[in-house]
Amino acid sequence: MQGFRLGSIFGFEIRVDLSWFLIFFLILWTLTTGVFPGNYPGLSSATYIGMGVVGTLLFFVSLLAHELSHSFLAKAKGIPVEGITLFIFGGVSRTRMEAETPGDEFQIAGVGPLTSLAIAVLCGFLWWIGRNAGWSIAVNGVTAYLATINLMLAIFNLLPGFPLDGGRVFRAIVWKITSNYKKATRIATIGGKVLGYAIIGLGLLQLFGGFVLSGLWLIFIGWFLINAAEASYQDLLIRSALEGVPARELMTPYPETVSADLSLQRLVDEYFMHRRYEGFPVTEDNRLVGIITLNQVKDVPREKWGDQTVRNIMRPIENGVTVRPQEKMSQVLQKMEECEVRRVLVTKNGSLEGIITAGDIARWLRRRRDLGEVMS
Repeated sequence: MQGFRLGSIFGFEIRVDLSWFLIFFLILWTLTTGVFPGNYPGLSSATYIGMGVVGTLLFFVSLLAHELSHSFLAKAKGIPVEGITLFIFGGVSRTRMEAETPGDEFQIAGVGPLTSLAIAVLCGFLWWIGRNAGWSIAVNGVTAYLATINLMLAIFNLLPGFPLDGGRVFRAIVWKITSNYKKATRIATIGGKVLGYAIIGLGLLQLFGGFVLSGLWLIFIGWFLINAAEASYQDLLIRSALEGVPARELMTPYPETVSADLSLQRLVDEYFMHRRYEGFPVTEDNRLVGIITLNQVKDVPREKWGDQTVRNIMRPIENGVTVRPQEKMSQVLQKMEECEVRRVLVTKNGSLEGIITAGDIARWLRRRRDLGEVMS
């Protein structure tokens, strides 16, 4: 996901994916032009806009609270949490590992819908107070909307379709019964796909019934759920296949290096334009000092390529881009996910032994599959 850092709450980094803006303005437009005018006629346009802005912002605050509840409980269970990303379908907590027991999985997944339900009850209570105390229609309209939307969010997330919270709760139950995490994930994934196809079917009915926008939106949600379920299961298969495998088995040994003093223009002309690689280890006086990638060069204006050197923009080895030859691939994958350059250098006693990229992992998995080893 691409996006930007919004800030930090309780030590959790909050990021906003660019796709978030699409859903933000879609909800704002729906509330301002449809929901609030339809339910509370006779108010001014400025009032509807104000209600729409406040309602949309508080809805995303509710989503953030939902994800924070996951993050707090995961952290309490000893699971490292990098932060939270808001995107087109709500939000997701970025954790470095999965729950280690069915009980932890059940609790971490279940706390999200409970949080949404609690917010719905709170907003419903505020609506009840406001109605009896004679608060403004605009205020009561927003609290009623927030109560309704959070109740719907809680119910939707409890559906047994992986990777929704309900799907994770379902996986935890199957995991507890079977004592097999992979089997539980496969069954939960099937549930996620079935739910996704059901949502698409409902969307098609809406579409042919004349409700074009809601129909298209349901089809989009169903498609996303199917793909998310499959991607989550494939990620598990990959991690299972790499379990216990040392880095030395996947690395490309003794890769070509570039000098830290090389200008970016020469780097492009002599290396990136004549090699198939998109990243090179960087050396200085025969000593490994960092790594440089094509994406890093692309971030520099072209007119500065002649003045800037590799040393100016490389990622130093001190910034977590190295692993040991015997290090397990589960740890290597974690480092690759954390590292902006998405590749790591394999070193032994400070000397360069190899490099591991996503392409190296894909080739190793393909060879394993072609040799007939079972991965599922």
